[in-house]
Amino acid sequence: MKWTDHSVVRRLSLTLAVLGALSVGQAHAQTPSQPSDSLQRRLRDLAAQIDSLEAGSCPASAALAQLVEPTMIGVASADSLALTLWRLETRVRRLAAARCAPAPGGQPAKPDSVVDELAALRAAAVDAGGAEADTAVGPVQFVGKQRSGNALNPEISGTGDIRLVARSPGPQKDNAVVGEYELAFQSTLDPYSNTKIFLGISEEEVGVEEGYIYWTGLPGKVRLDLGKFRQQVGDLNRWHQHALPESDYPLVYQRYFGEEGLTGLGLSLYSALPISLAGGTHELWLQGTSASSEPLFENSRQPALLGRLLNFWQLNRSSYIQFGLTGLGGNSSDANLKSRVMSADFRVTWRPPDAGNRQDLTFRAEGYRFSATEAGEETDRYGAFAELLYRASQRWSLGTRYDWVEAPRGPYQRDWQIVPTLSWTQSEFVYLRLEGRHGWLEGAKRSQLMVQVVWAMGSHKHEAY
Repeated sequence: MKWTDHSVVRRLSLTLAVLGALSVGQAHAQTPSQPSDSLQRRLRDLAAQIDSLEAGSCPASAALAQLVEPTMIGVASADSLALTLWRLETRVRRLAAARCAPAPGGQPAKPDSVVDELAALRAAAVDAGGAEADTAVGPVQFVGKQRSGNALNPEISGTGDIRLVARSPGPQKDNAVVGEYELAFQSTLDPYSNTKIFLGISEEEVGVEEGYIYWTGLPGKVRLDLGKFRQQVGDLNRWHQHALPESDYPLVYQRYFGEEGLTGLGLSLYSALPISLAGGTHELWLQGTSASSEPLFENSRQPALLGRLLNFWQLNRSSYIQFGLTGLGGNSSDANLKSRVMSADFRVTWRPPDAGNRQDLTFRAEGYRFSATEAGEETDRYGAFAELLYRASQRWSLGTRYDWVEAPRGPYQRDWQIVPTLSWTQSEFVYLRLEGRHGWLEGAKRSQLMVQVVWAMGSHKHEAY
């Protein structure tokens, strides 16, 4: 008999699997006893020896010594099983002796590779007998067909934002304010869907900033989001406030969408387009929401449609650019108001690969056109901002933003401001920012100096969203 005779291994494995199923069936059919436990223990030992041989190694001599002469099991119907088991143990001894005999020169003989069918046979025996497999051959691969580990223990994070402010002109008041406390809950629900819920806590109220479920891997490589989410307008509207490069959103976001940007309740579809222009990557969003926005709909919750095309090009190992186009609109029948917004955004980033997160330079600019038809009167207003950010080291970064915007509706008014910042990152959990502000806002010249402290705990940290 040669070890390369695969039929021997298959017959041994099949017989062993059937014996395991029979012994498990008997164990369930009668009160457990010591002889039955002994038979099952010998079956496990024998399975371990076969696993070792088929894996290409030699069983230890101590393990082979466990293959003992048959003993009376104590159950009459099991005597034939004990005899069959003893015969299998004898054959395994012979196989081990033939396979593990030392080659000339004193070196162990190199095992032949064997086709492994033991796992499939054991699985069939488990299905037939209702028992769990005791051993496995080769590397074990776990396939998750159940909810993942954090489904019952979701990722929980918290963020704090405190600001110390001095303003001009006076008088001074509200010099210490809470930007926002945020609680984040994220979880993988199953292999197809995930969820994110963000609660915003201020001194006045507790509200749901975002709360949505999303599916990935849909036909056509589409991602589907359902719930309340920050919408895909420009480059920064999607970011949470604590992750912004400055302490608040650009003026054009605040004037055309609301003080905290644009958030909607509804449906979002995303897909990367299967084309490439000049080596670029192109992404498309289509969103239908019920949005509440004073500039757009005078705070009545109205249906709004949004489309966004984002194009990305990697220029070299250190630099990339992106260019986006966004269009959105909706009608407010209550206010006899139609609002349309068109925008274009541009970003270029330089980040040397060998610098990691210690050095980068980003320039971004966005331009907007707000068209409104109110009580039969049409107006077109414009707004824009430009921003330059430089990270000088892992801890220090500085930047400045210039805002310019016209009032979306009503009497003409133009606001502008310049916002320089200096930030120090204490760690990935804490950063401090010194921010100045000077401009013409709401018909008056205003200046402000602020120290902002932002800290985070948990897995969310200071992610953009």
